[in-house]
Amino acid sequence: MKRFSIYIMALSALLFSSCSDFLDSEPITEITEENFYRTKADAEQAIVGCYDGVQALYAYGIAFPVLSEVVSDNCFGGVGNTDGYNYQVLDEFDINTSAGEVDILNDTWIGYYKAIYRMNMLLSKMEQIDWEGDEEYKTNIEAQARFLRAYCYFDMVRLWERVPLLTEPMSGNIPQSPADSTYKVIAEDLKYVAEYGSDIVEAGRVNQYAGKALLGRVFLFYTGYYEKDNLVGVVDKDYVLAGLEDVVGNSSYGLVDEYKNLWPAASSEVNEAGDGLETTYAGKDNMETIFAIKYNITSDYNGNTDGNHWLVMLGLRDASSTLYPPYGQGWGACTVLPELFTSYAEGDLRRDASIISINGEGLEFDNGGQREFTGYTNKKYTPMASPYVDDDGSIQVGQLPVIHGGTNFMIGQFQDYVVMRYADVLLMAAELGSANADNYLNQVRSRAGLTAVSATQSNIMRERRYEFAFEGIRYWDLLRQGVNTAADVISIDTKVQNGGVETSKVILESKIVECKGLQQIPQYQITRSSGVLTQNAGW
Repeated sequence: MKRFSIYIMALSALLFSSCSDFLDSEPITEITEENFYRTKADAEQAIVGCYDGVQALYAYGIAFPVLSEVVSDNCFGGVGNTDGYNYQVLDEFDINTSAGEVDILNDTWIGYYKAIYRMNMLLSKMEQIDWEGDEEYKTNIEAQARFLRAYCYFDMVRLWERVPLLTEPMSGNIPQSPADSTYKVIAEDLKYVAEYGSDIVEAGRVNQYAGKALLGRVFLFYTGYYEKDNLVGVVDKDYVLAGLEDVVGNSSYGLVDEYKNLWPAASSEVNEAGDGLETTYAGKDNMETIFAIKYNITSDYNGNTDGNHWLVMLGLRDASSTLYPPYGQGWGACTVLPELFTSYAEGDLRRDASIISINGEGLEFDNGGQREFTGYTNKKYTPMASPYVDDDGSIQVGQLPVIHGGTNFMIGQFQDYVVMRYADVLLMAAELGSANADNYLNQVRSRAGLTAVSATQSNIMRERRYEFAFEGIRYWDLLRQGVNTAADVISIDTKVQNGGVETSKVILESKIVECKGLQQIPQYQITRSSGVLTQNAGW
């Protein structure tokens, strides 16, 4: 009899987990697959568990949003000058940068299979549950589970291409599947969501519009990277574009008026009294958010992992540990290339909403402990700090999660990761040839303070870089234009500051081409499979 772990998670639900490793199960409680999955209440707990599995995806290892920026032309690896070189291995697509870093993404790999197990278990039990005749609720639960499974596999197939493909809960030594097999599951899952998912917009829940939006992203990546004209025979361009047009025409989503108000740090400043922050932040679940991975402040070291554990990697790494409200302390990953900062068009409001210019903002910054210091870092996803009035009446400065009662600033960050925004739907629809392409593109540009241009492919791709900087999108937009194109854009020979010392930084075009833009499969997984799994080229 299989048993699986239980944790008390956000929303006060008992949520399902499994797999101490990616295909193992561990007996901990007496709740089993035989005595659960019986009622609608069970199904509700199980789908919340699926969301929790996705929430926990990026809590360990190197989070996909961080990795996606490290390997792009937006950022270098960064981190501390005395840290290991795993971020540089990723950034340079070269294991020889630090030859011992063969399992950089092992925890990441395991996290995906833990999450996928949850979706597969629920989907395998759909006919066992008494739905009380509520077919609409049953269909909605299935759509949500299939969306979350597709989301996980889309991350994985872009990172590693060939991965073991599991569509039901099972164990064993499973070989890698061809990319098309994985994309077929992704496409079929998202097509189901697009056609049968709920049309209700509910914070933290997936609906049909999220399915249509993610299907657009999958279609553009697959058809670009693999030079195809349809998505593995499941959907074609007309189907995908119709879905995106439906999001535009029939949903309640829209653009937030001011770009900076999408991001907590960009929209916040110290108030006049100097004892707190004031903000114009549009808030979580604003009208532009189509799908977000949600976090809260209650992470601890006793099994609760519902905080944003990866955000701390992106914070300013000042050797003196100084805080610069609204910016908090972090570990200095993803230092921003100066060329990105200077390439924004004059008057583009997104530049200062997206990038912290250390000199430009007058920060008395000590970069002695920072690797690959450039003078710039990201503002969209960064820890926050605030002045506050202490018990004795004095004004102190502290990390925002701690001020609000979080365990500490490392695991208590609570900013959501916005996976899909309405702006992306507009730009994808424009790229796919909407009759309203010019209008869609220029809605995005107008908010940024820019004049209208025509919706050519080059204009749209340029716009996407500035609109979605540091949101984990840029690298995949480059890669879908072809490995050679991505390699040419990302390769660089420049100077950075390592611990305050000028140092060469080289990313070779040939390495990216050799790796086909893919990441290394963890050597631990290859070893434990007795060679059933094989490594990607170039690693």
